[in-house]
Amino acid sequence: MALSIQHLTLPIEDPLLKFLLELIIILCIPLFLNKIKVPHILGLLIAGAVVGPNGFHLLSRDSSIVVTGTTGLLYIMFLAGLEINMGDFKKNKWKSITFSLYTFAAPFVLGFVGGYYILGFSLLTSVLFASLFSSHTLIVYPMVSSLGITRNLAVNLTVGGTMITDVLSLVVLAVVVGMSQGEVGPSFWARLSVSMVVFALIVLLLFPIIGRWFFKNVSDKISQYIFVLVMIYMAALLAELAGIEAIIGAFFAGLALNKLIPHSSSLMNRVEFIGNAIFIPFFLISVGMLIDFAAFIKSWETLGVAMIMLVASIGGKYAAAIATQKTFRLTADEGKLIFGMSAASAAATLASVMVGYNIILSENELGEPVRLLNEHVLNGSILLILISCTISSFISMASAQRIARAEKENTVSGKSEEKENILLAINHQSTVENIVNLGLLVKTHSNKDRLYGLNIIAEGLNESSAKNAEMLLGSAVRLAAAADTILKPITRHDNDVVSGISNVVKEQNVTDLIIGLERKKGFSASFVYNLHKGYLKNRHINVLVYHAAQPIATVKDYTVLIPAHAEKEAGFFHSLLRIWNISRNSGAKMNFYASREITEILKSIKSKVNIEASFMEIASWDEAEMAAEKVGEDTGLILMMANRGMDTYSEKMQNVPDMLNKSFSGNNYILIYPFSTVQDTEVERRAVSNHQDFAEIGNMISAVFRA
Repeated sequence: MALSIQHLTLPIEDPLLKFLLELIIILCIPLFLNKIKVPHILGLLIAGAVVGPNGFHLLSRDSSIVVTGTTGLLYIMFLAGLEINMGDFKKNKWKSITFSLYTFAAPFVLGFVGGYYILGFSLLTSVLFASLFSSHTLIVYPMVSSLGITRNLAVNLTVGGTMITDVLSLVVLAVVVGMSQGEVGPSFWARLSVSMVVFALIVLLLFPIIGRWFFKNVSDKISQYIFVLVMIYMAALLAELAGIEAIIGAFFAGLALNKLIPHSSSLMNRVEFIGNAIFIPFFLISVGMLIDFAAFIKSWETLGVAMIMLVASIGGKYAAAIATQKTFRLTADEGKLIFGMSAASAAATLASVMVGYNIILSENELGEPVRLLNEHVLNGSILLILISCTISSFISMASAQRIARAEKENTVSGKSEEKENILLAINHQSTVENIVNLGLLVKTHSNKDRLYGLNIIAEGLNESSAKNAEMLLGSAVRLAAAADTILKPITRHDNDVVSGISNVVKEQNVTDLIIGLERKKGFSASFVYNLHKGYLKNRHINVLVYHAAQPIATVKDYTVLIPAHAEKEAGFFHSLLRIWNISRNSGAKMNFYASREITEILKSIKSKVNIEASFMEIASWDEAEMAAEKVGEDTGLILMMANRGMDTYSEKMQNVPDMLNKSFSGNNYILIYPFSTVQDTEVERRAVSNHQDFAEIGNMISAVFRA
């Protein structure tokens, strides 16, 4: 069917042609700019300007562009909140507050001086004008995140400070708008304060409860993703009702769902993929469409306003970054990264400018409207967005790449690079998803292809067993792939399951074996026999026995029981790394119960590799069992166990399976059996000889996380 003449008119109205053109831009711009090492963010902004109303007018900035662009803006803020490590954030909250005060005050002062004393704006307009530069948009966050340094202190400070400084600048906007309309009074302040508190309580307290219930009861992957979008828009709407900008609502939604969407999960991969592929590029194109280069040729006043805006914004952010670097003794690259990430003005700045531009204070003698912010500020803000995003992209990527490279070099040069081959014993359809999700959580970040799924077909079974094995392993492969991880399926014919697993353990140099318990069966007599007489005979590997009563992402916290003298076992630190990974990848809090000696070790490691954790000293296994009895709903249980002949072994450990069957069938629990044979590494030689240098071990585990 031929295109009608309507399809060829400009701007393009046909939805097929519009969407096709936008997709071509999103596809081609990064491919071209990657070759010349120019950030694709800049390319998408320029492409938006070229095809937009102020360029060749191929596309109009209509409602379809605005809707998808708005989603992209909310997505950026949501991802920033979602990827914050709450343990790191709480640890560094005062540093984040300090940075936010620097990065709010420095541009504000410069902007007020420029507006009031140089441009001659009124006091009210000057305050709003100054607030434009105090906020910033984490437009480069997706690129920084892709380098794997989101837990770097500089990134953590910047992301945490963004929430505070954007809220402050938007509160200034709300106050100025109220004053311009004569609405400021005790009732105004009371209404604004109460509405903001109510909004924060609803999102941060109620959203996690709703999310936990939903993820517990709905396993459909598409529904889970749609639920996430609903939560983003719901929080954004609540923020607007509270009198603040929608982007703050999206950020709070990310904080609220932070622990329910593990960083290594398939849902997290889905959220990031769709956002970075569709919504965020559409936002960048929509911002680019606002750029009008002709405005600077027509009016020198516009150019002068733009120059003052650039000096106030870029200069202020640079001063704040340097002050933060000096205050907390960060490296030069970390200081540059803070400047780069905070230099971009887009979201809150554009929102404030549009609000100020749309407020008409009066009319002049020519009958023209006198606006709170005039058209020169509007056009200057567009140039500010373009230049600040350009500077932000180049400086952020250059410094982030150097930081990432330095961290990798530290890991490679150390002697502690963790080698892991994780084997998942997949025998039952009901346990496949649970085992794969646990495997994704316990693995280190850099491990993308050392996950194995094994199904044993006992000799003499019919052809249907082979088809069932293929189905189970295929399901496991797809689940891992959804989280951007390669799972290698292994089907093996053997005399029995136990011997088959043991043979694969040797052939694949397995370091960790994960075995799943069926939810309703728990520990059966035959499983306990196979565990002690079979699986634990592989003394050179960690064995994890996992029972899942609910999705692992919905577990709030874990009670971790570690027996006395566990630090003497060769596999203690390897097992501890698995526990640390669960916390870091899921955000769940770990409540450790251990002896004084072990508690000191745990605190030493936490000081280097931070997780959200508490530490309680216990003196006996009886006290450990008493702690386990306090486990409630949505709390998991992790027990570090021991086999006979190990220093940690206690006769009372024989009663653990019965205790779990009777009292913990409704909870998630993990039994970890550390390996006990001496391995040829520095950590394990020290562990066996009981002469560990615990600070060095903390550095080693820290290096593993940076890998």
